[in-house]
Amino acid sequence: MRTQRQVVDYSLQKRAVLRDVRSGRIGTLEVCDASPYLRNAATYHGEPIDERCPICRRENLTLVHYVYGDELKQSAGQARKLAELPVMAMTLREFQVFVVEVCRACAWNHLVERFVLGRDGLAAEETLHSGAMVSSGGGGSHRTGDSSHNGEVRR
Repeated sequence: MRTQRQVVDYSLQKRAVLRDVRSGRIGTLEVCDASPYLRNAATYHGEPIDERCPICRRENLTLVHYVYGDELKQSAGQARKLAELPVMAMTLREFQVFVVEVCRACAWNHLVERFVLGRDGLAAEETLHSGAMVSSGGGGSHRTGDSSHNGEVRR
């Protein structure tokens, strides 16, 4: 997604948990503890992926996207379909998305990643892009000695 930023990937944490389960340090009941709400969200709002559950290996995993942000008001904390996120990103300034993988068969669940979406990312992207254009010497018209624009002198 175009405005995606501040991505945090939890795959190393997932590998550590799975290693502990396989070695017996953690029981499967401790990691297969998805709440009924999370399992329902996986059923009605989740996106199936082509990856088997690492615990039971019976069913493919489902990704659930939860959204949080001040502008969301009462809908903060709700699960959303992946197709809804780009529309939200263009209408809201900023919100966080938490992606959770869920096995509907054994209740395995783990936070996969977290990132920020929203229009504020477009402004930052444009600033970075225009800064790269100026530093590389490319693009646009050049003014010398003209201070009519907000007191700036452009070269």
